Amino acid sequence: MLRTALMTTVALGLVAAPALAQDVPQASSQWYSDGQAHIQDMLARQPNTNAAKNVILFIADGNGIGTNYAVRLYDGQQKGMLGEENVLPYEAFPSVALVKTYNINAQTPDSAPTAGSMNTGVKQRFNTINLGENAIHEECASEEGNKLTTFSELVSGQGKSVGVVTTARITHATPAAVYAKTANRDWEGEAPEGCMDIAAQLFEAMQAGTVDFAMGGGRRYFLPKDAVGDENTKGRRPDGRDLIQAAKDAGFQYAWNTETVNGLNLDGQTPVLALLEDSHMKYETDRADSDEPSLTDMTKAAIEYLSKNENGYYLEIESGRVDHANHDGNVFRALTDGVEFANAVAAADELTDDGDTLIIVTADHEHAIAFNGYCGRGSPINGLCMGVSKDKIEHTNEPEVAADGKPYTVVGYLNGVGSVLKENGNDYSGSRPDLTQEAATDKDYVQQALIPMSSETHSGEDVAVFAKGPWAHLFDGMIEQNYIFHVMNYAVNPQTAQ
Repeated sequence: MLRTALMTTVALGLVAAPALAQDVPQASSQWYSDGQAHIQDMLARQPNTNAAKNVILFIADGNGIGTNYAVRLYDGQQKGMLGEENVLPYEAFPSVALVKTYNINAQTPDSAPTAGSMNTGVKQRFNTINLGENAIHEECASEEGNKLTTFSELVSGQGKSVGVVTTARITHATPAAVYAKTANRDWEGEAPEGCMDIAAQLFEAMQAGTVDFAMGGGRRYFLPKDAVGDENTKGRRPDGRDLIQAAKDAGFQYAWNTETVNGLNLDGQTPVLALLEDSHMKYETDRADSDEPSLTDMTKAAIEYLSKNENGYYLEIESGRVDHANHDGNVFRALTDGVEFANAVAAADELTDDGDTLIIVTADHEHAIAFNGYCGRGSPINGLCMGVSKDKIEHTNEPEVAADGKPYTVVGYLNGVGSVLKENGNDYSGSRPDLTQEAATDKDYVQQALIPMSSETHSGEDVAVFAKGPWAHLFDGMIEQNYIFHVMNYAVNPQTAQ
């Protein structure tokens, strides 16, 4: 009886707790009221169990937990905030999970099999795309019998349209995972005898109707070697095929700059092939000097085109150059492309209906990015680490210094071209140069790094997935990367998906 009475008392106390909480001294704090409001938002959530008419998979290449953190602060600081309190558009999505990114045979993953896992439902080997685990990298013969069925093939078979958009080459690893199957991600315009290069696979996929809208860079791999194409750039195909002319002859719409993109008939019927650069498209901060649409512009065009299909669509959108800027050790361009990625997500969210469109936002992997020191609130994320103020919220405006007496940036890399160790005969040695805020925040600044590398590497850390729309609640906890496919596949037909 005593135990029963005690349990009843505890239960009554828990029921009364929300009312009593208002009596605590911190109840007047904005932090406290925000926490209470968030509880109410969580309690009001209801899972969406509609069948997904549309699925949009956003991938910011290389935008792991750390890089995303830096993008959040940079975006907020550009808006006049201290930065830490900022919320990126997709960070407000109701469903979130952590994602393990390793490949079958690699602790630190490559973009090809990571994107492939999201498009087929199984993990894959390093440097391969959409082949089973018995395939071998660079062995053409191993493709036979190991080609996997892609999500684009499944949904196009159900009458849906398929689109792929990227700021990288359209034949690059992540976009290629929508349509290609290859033993080497580098076979973009040339493959050994008996295998098909990635550009040719895209052309065939568009002819077959498993891709309807393709927009990105990579014109070089669609033109014969040394043939001069748009913007006076030369092709690189050794087989002599002109896939751009073949696409036109097949009745596809073709675009190569902003004007021709704006002139496309977004009727949802006539296939679109847009090749907007010889290689990768420009970084967002450099785009003003080129004739290219932004990622947001391309996202809007793709959705306008694909939404004409009453059966729905699958669209993969990649911000490919977040990854490239990280590889170069240039955090400024990683952040500015990351902000444009967030803008594209916001645009897609605005143009679609949560009732029938599943939007998934994730990354394929993280980089060897690191965050230094005990920095005060509002320290410019692309600049120097400033001291923590004792009596104010914002930083002291005085740079923190290391044991060598020199300031350091908030963001660094564990390896890369910015290594402070320089080759000295048969050895490496060196010291950190002094650094000013002006130099650190310059858009071309290369962050200091430790281990010397010609290109900074990926890392094996987890990434996040954010989702909203039908069956988004299936993203929860810690997941394997290939699980993303299974949520998409279930969402489009929850009654029959296996």
